[in-house]
Amino acid sequence: MSSSSGLQRRRGVHTTGGDDDTGEGGVHEKRVSAIEKVSGSGSISTYDSKRGHRLAYDPRDLADENEEQTYPRITLMEEVLLLGLKDTQAYLSFWNDKLSFALRGCILMELALRGRIRVMSGAEQKRRDVGERTIELMNAKLTNDPLLDETIRHIQSSSPTSVAEWMDLLSGETWNMMRLSMQLKQVRERLCKGLVEKGILRTEKRNFLLFDMPTHPIADMSVKDAVRRRVYAITSAQSIHAESLYKEENSAGGRVSLPVTRTMCMVTTALCADVLENALQHLPLQAQEIATQHVEHLVEEFSQWPMAPQTSGGGIPPQGSMDAMLARPINSSRSSVSKKGRQKMGVSIEDLTKAMRHEYDTGAHESAYEVIAAVLSVFLQMDAIV
Repeated sequence: MSSSSGLQRRRGVHTTGGDDDTGEGGVHEKRVSAIEKVSGSGSISTYDSKRGHRLAYDPRDLADENEEQTYPRITLMEEVLLLGLKDTQAYLSFWNDKLSFALRGCILMELALRGRIRVMSGAEQKRRDVGERTIELMNAKLTNDPLLDETIRHIQSSSPTSVAEWMDLLSGETWNMMRLSMQLKQVRERLCKGLVEKGILRTEKRNFLLFDMPTHPIADMSVKDAVRRRVYAITSAQSIHAESLYKEENSAGGRVSLPVTRTMCMVTTALCADVLENALQHLPLQAQEIATQHVEHLVEEFSQWPMAPQTSGGGIPPQGSMDAMLARPINSSRSSVSKKGRQKMGVSIEDLTKAMRHEYDTGAHESAYEVIAAVLSVFLQMDAIV
């Protein structure tokens, strides 16, 4: 009877009875408040009168839902991984030793685009090469992506470390035995598993000589086709249209932030990971070579800070801004491609920089661009060594 009476009072909360605050309903409300104080989670408890169940939710989840609408369905790491998967064989190349390192760089760029990390401020930082600048945690809020969240925890618990060193630590390429635990293990397998959970890949077993090996055929080819279209938007088109890059995401009700910047990061990383050719294999051989050379120029231009400094407006950050005045002077040996030497295919560096500068000026994560330049600088050094 007591539970029934309490339920009736909850339903009649809008009545004018004067004993609601002092009756069983009032005791019930005090009990709920006590539970909330004990939990300390900040959750809100409500009562579903139709089903007779108590519902608890965290109001931060609503903010997370709004935040997720500004990010695409798949991350930069997953886009690059999809380009590395052969459509027919459904597995990654055994001989590609660059992909794993490039995926670690993608993780840092994704965190920067989500406003989680940034380059530390200070004049000392500006005197260093962009790849040697130290990064710090800007926002410790988790992302619900296992790899990103694991990296956030590593950065949070670690001493200040440069971008180049973080990429080595996450790859396990360090002689410091005390920091070996910061290696991200089985990154490819975990990314494939995440894509399987999203319904983009599926898992199958194939026999290779004497042993069985898991493969991941494409279950939703439209997702990989969308990634290819973004590659072609940079390498084959003559102009860039930001609203068309993630049109499938925008049509679903969300609006992806910094779409041009994201696409540039994906395409340049795909080149450094030796998987760009998989997306360009449908083009004639000469067109593939021209497109590859164009992306190589993009890596050179956007691995500097400021990015693409010889373009009109002074690149990113714009000429005359405080960030541009604090940036380190650019080595003249890495100046932008002249108009005479501009490629016949692909969006020009001038137009791409203009579109990215617009996102830099209007976006919420201006600090992301310096991290992106640092990661691309490390990629460029990796290619020079190889």
